[in-house]
Amino acid sequence: MILVGTAYPYRGGLAVYNERLARSFQEEGYEVEIWTFTVQYPNFLFPGKTQFSTEPAPEGLVIKRELNSVNPFNWLKVGRKLCKAQADIVVMKFWIPYMAPSLGVVARMARKNKKTKVVSIIDNIIPHEKGVADKPLASFFLKSVDGCVTMSKSVLGDVERFNAVKNVVFCPHPLYDNFGEKVSREEALHFLHLDPDMRYMLFFGIIRDYKGLDLLLQAMADDRLKRMKVKLIIAGEFYNNGEQYHELEKSLGLENQLVWHSEFVPDSEVKYYFNACDIVVQPYKSATQSGVTQIAYHFEKPMLVTDVGGLKEIVPDGVVGYVTEVDPAKIADALIDFFGNDRKEAFERNIQEEKQKYSWGRMVDALVSVSK
Repeated sequence: MILVGTAYPYRGGLAVYNERLARSFQEEGYEVEIWTFTVQYPNFLFPGKTQFSTEPAPEGLVIKRELNSVNPFNWLKVGRKLCKAQADIVVMKFWIPYMAPSLGVVARMARKNKKTKVVSIIDNIIPHEKGVADKPLASFFLKSVDGCVTMSKSVLGDVERFNAVKNVVFCPHPLYDNFGEKVSREEALHFLHLDPDMRYMLFFGIIRDYKGLDLLLQAMADDRLKRMKVKLIIAGEFYNNGEQYHELEKSLGLENQLVWHSEFVPDSEVKYYFNACDIVVQPYKSATQSGVTQIAYHFEKPMLVTDVGGLKEIVPDGVVGYVTEVDPAKIADALIDFFGNDRKEAFERNIQEEKQKYSWGRMVDALVSVSK
């Protein structure tokens, strides 16, 4: 089995996912290699500070740097090499139309040996921030694969509307259980230099407009929340203009309620942010699925999500957290209920049962099934 996509030395959720998936295939008895990028994005297209990890290389995985996303001659070379390798299954993760030309060409060439089946995990087939070429590029990619697995039912519907690939199934995003074990609240707060007398919400991950941080800041301005001993941790790198959020913070008088860590969080430190908080908040304006929910499940943290995309499929309302409208007042109401009525322990008990649904073995089985 060969997995083509983001992996070390690249950082972020895509790399974490692909490396964890490779280990799952290994656990099922497959020989696995990951073929990652020599160039993933040209630097001028990358909105963050760096694409590369500062963490040690993952142990026990074979990772080769092969694919240049901007060089068509390289696509042909990698495609021929994959064809010659004659792997039974090639897995590609698809997340933005930009990757459609390189992955689509490589997939077509890999299948020419009449043995290799190419399957894809589709994060989004149409991106949150839309462009005019999105649909033609998505169609080009879908026509290059034998099967697809989507991680939300909304994306399943999007893929089926293209009518470009026969084998398409839904399998929810597995748990992100590769950020270490739980640590005590006391240890987490000490690591982050936070006041143990306060309670904390967490907004985690890359900060983009569609993730609705502005809505959460407006919710935080609710006088009922201001009277509570509650703060919001914002942990993630800005991929758009960060000044708009700092200006909103000042205009709403939130300077004493926010804890900023506006940098990329290394994998080894993720556990401290999740174990320091009482609830994880995802006030997204649009979404499909999210890896953040699956980190929260791993660390058994209640969640608040908005009623967009596939988020409500993963977070049963009133069971493990809240599903609210995309509205600051509704978000505030739910947070006030959570802290005011001390829902934390009840939600955590329910999470321990709910999280059992999200195994990596199910994802392996789904990928194998659509390859046949």
